[in-house]
Amino acid sequence: MTQAPTMPLHMRRDRFAPVDELRELREGDGVRRFETPFGANVWIVARYADVREVLGDADRFSNRMAFRPPTDPRSEEEREKARAGQLLALDPPEHTRLRRLLRPEFTVRRMQRLEPRIVEIVDEHLDAMAAAGSPADLVPTFALPIPSLVICELLGVPYADRAEFQDRTARQLDLSIAIEERMELGRAGRAYMESLVARAKRDPGEDMLGMLVREHGEELTDDELVGIGNLLLIAGHETTSNMLGLGTLALLQHPEQLALVRDDPAVVAPAVEELLRWLTIVHSGVVRTATVDVERTEWGSGLGVHLHAAYALTMAAIGLYGVLAYSVTLRSREVGIRMALGSSRMGILRLILTQGLQLAALGLVIGLLISVAVTRLLRSMLLGVSPTDIQTILVVSALLAVVAFVASLLPAHRASRIDPILAIRHD
Repeated sequence: MTQAPTMPLHMRRDRFAPVDELRELREGDGVRRFETPFGANVWIVARYADVREVLGDADRFSNRMAFRPPTDPRSEEEREKARAGQLLALDPPEHTRLRRLLRPEFTVRRMQRLEPRIVEIVDEHLDAMAAAGSPADLVPTFALPIPSLVICELLGVPYADRAEFQDRTARQLDLSIAIEERMELGRAGRAYMESLVARAKRDPGEDMLGMLVREHGEELTDDELVGIGNLLLIAGHETTSNMLGLGTLALLQHPEQLALVRDDPAVVAPAVEELLRWLTIVHSGVVRTATVDVERTEWGSGLGVHLHAAYALTMAAIGLYGVLAYSVTLRSREVGIRMALGSSRMGILRLILTQGLQLAALGLVIGLLISVAVTRLLRSMLLGVSPTDIQTILVVSALLAVVAFVASLLPAHRASRIDPILAIRHD
């Protein structure tokens, strides 16, 4: 008897839920080192905030610098060809360029053009299942063919090729199959997509490949067209098929939720969103590679970061207050003379406040210049943001302006209350 392979920790589930070990990791340290089926040691990141940080920081956690399994027989040239057009293997600005080209094909208006054909395909398969009677096997009769037909129409893939395509993609994503065999399946899939790209270049149709050739043929290489097509073909098929099967099973096992979806059309959209959040429809993922050293103490240290930031702002306020308070003491005679010559208390208040804000502005400019000069060092120290992130810079600048105003207010108020006669006489 063949023993079932032991799944890596991040792939283990107790029906729909993560296993206890994974749940405990998420609620505890959130980061653990483990060995992949390819024999490499990697870190698993389990907590939501940490996952968002890794996925949102391409500077420190790269898609392009991908892990290469020790058993990968491909040459560097072959790996580069396979990476071309693969959004999951690219970082900005390459990733941004391809997204810009593909975005128009995934607007609501474009998807609405496909809706009548999708409804027709779904109705045909539901009618066929009803005619066949119970019991029905949902996966081969509905979950697999629906996304296959839709993706075939989207990319211009002949439906006659779907059986071979489904078998190849399913085996290519099966981690129980030896990596050498999966590599061969990947080569076969690439050869198939190359033939579709060649056909689209000869006679561009109204499908996505035809659109890309017709509108962006000068901006995309053949390898990029093949990579884009393969990614959409595999990802669009496997994810949707699993979602249909697992989503149906989840609703059947929660009849009260099924009744809500069945009886109230307004509940359908939020139910789909919740199922997408809850279900793990694909267990495989893309490894991110750290481009700089990242200290483990950084993970999950959001509270510590906030406390340090609050401490830094408090010290800045105290420092600014001290400078201005000392300045007011030194300038008491000047303030007294100004008031004796007719300056109002409001005018003195504005004078000292302006001085404080000017000092804060000068410090902010110097700080920004220094941060740009040491960008690479700061990148390894920041959590979830880039040192050149415009939104962060604007928010921090506004916050510092408020702190500077508050720190300047007390010395300014004190200066405005100086008695000019006493100030002049004291000198």
